[in-house]
Amino acid sequence: MPSYPIASRSRPGPRRRSLLTGAAGAAGAALLSGCSDSASTDSDERPSTAERLRARAARDSGELLGRYDAVLAAHPALAGRLEPLRVEVKRHEAAFAEGLASPSASASASPSASPSVSPSPAASPSVPTDEKEAVRDLAKAERELAGRRGSALLDAPDELARLLASVAAAGAAHAYLLTEGDK
Repeated sequence: MPSYPIASRSRPGPRRRSLLTGAAGAAGAALLSGCSDSASTDSDERPSTAERLRARAARDSGELLGRYDAVLAAHPALAGRLEPLRVEVKRHEAAFAEGLASPSASASASPSASPSVSPSPAASPSVPTDEKEAVRDLAKAERELAGRRGSALLDAPDELARLLASVAAAGAAHAYLLTEGDK
């Protein structure tokens, strides 16, 4: 008996399954690129949110620095206790200002902000005459600012959230150190 070759069921060229898989892959890629377009729109908004958070944090640190300066001007005997904390607050202000998109804009804004950064004693009459009360007020300001920063980090991008968390923790430590002498 003659042997006849069995015809192969596989046909040359792409199979139906691979075509469907390819079409699904292309559709998925189109959907993903559509998602990435909307994600890039979100990321376009994110720097402005981050920049606003950074500017606010820098301004808050500048105001806190102004409070330290006012207390030190009213109570120079507290310099040994307050100066190391003041230096840290100044570093925090610089860290937040450093991340702003336009350093020239923040530099040009700093002369107008300098009254809040380094107020004269006459500019802040709210400094209590009692040293302990003045230090308690600073501790309260540190604690409140740390709380606001803790809340703000929820809306911040990763790097800024880490910075806010770190500075909030430092502020809480400052509040503790300021109230430690009262006990």
